[in-house]
Amino acid sequence: MIVAAGEALIDLVPQDAGSPAGAGLSPLAPRLGGGPFNTAVALGRLGSPAAFCSRISYDAFGEALLARLRAADVDVSWVQRGAEPTTLAVASIAADGSADYSFYVDGTADRLFAAPARLPDGVRAMIFGTCSMVLEPGASAYEELMRRAAAGGVFTALDPNIRDGLIRDPDAYRARFKSWLPSVALLKLSEEDARWLGGTPEEWLASGPAAVVVTRGGEGLSVLTRACGEISVPGVPVDVVDTIGAGDTVNAALLHGLAARDALSADAMAGLDTAAWTDVLRFAARAAAVTCSRAGAEPPYAAEVDA
Repeated sequence: MIVAAGEALIDLVPQDAGSPAGAGLSPLAPRLGGGPFNTAVALGRLGSPAAFCSRISYDAFGEALLARLRAADVDVSWVQRGAEPTTLAVASIAADGSADYSFYVDGTADRLFAAPARLPDGVRAMIFGTCSMVLEPGASAYEELMRRAAAGGVFTALDPNIRDGLIRDPDAYRARFKSWLPSVALLKLSEEDARWLGGTPEEWLASGPAAVVVTRGGEGLSVLTRACGEISVPGVPVDVVDTIGAGDTVNAALLHGLAARDALSADAMAGLDTAAWTDVLRFAARAAAVTCSRAGAEPPYAAEVDA
């Protein structure tokens, strides 16, 4: 089982998702989202045994989030519940389909996540990231869970997915990010994240991860490993509606591809050759392209990627 741990929220997106940001106030449509939530749904749709670990509201949005997880065959037994409202993220969509967000997070359910006392049996991998690693007190609970999982031999992945509007002390966050790396087997981040963090894949690889994946939007993605060096694949051409959930889909596709090669351990992943990594990256690029071809975070099913 692969567990995605972190926030579930509601994205409020312009109904005309292709309209440029700032073109005027347009009606907003609610979309189920949150980076870890999207990753869990994508894992389930791709056919990987998946679970979601978070705290979700009892409100109508929370019920809809749980329904989406169940529809994707995601195990929700790790989900905590609370009476607080669901986090909201208002998306502005640029002409190229990229998204910018403003958040409504005060007093919301997912901020009050508490680390479970133990990990259930059968967990092969866990992935963390995004807002859940920023907003306290939940951030410290997720950090504790990540460190405990790594110490217990669970394969851990991290996608920081920077939302700088939520980070009050950038220098403190950058230092905290570096402190996580010894507990991370797979680090995945976007070019924009890398620029904001101010480091390099080579520096991060030296700090602990067995592989560092960098996504470059339509230009594709690359991985850096100690054994193979840098391996890159191009993006898949697609008519972009928006990019919401594309990076989360990449997370799921990478983990799904690694699991298919029995490489959900740092040692096994380090043993992958260039051909294997190229296949994994190409699969992730195809999966992300499908997500970009439709509005909101709608990850593909396995048959759509294979086609």
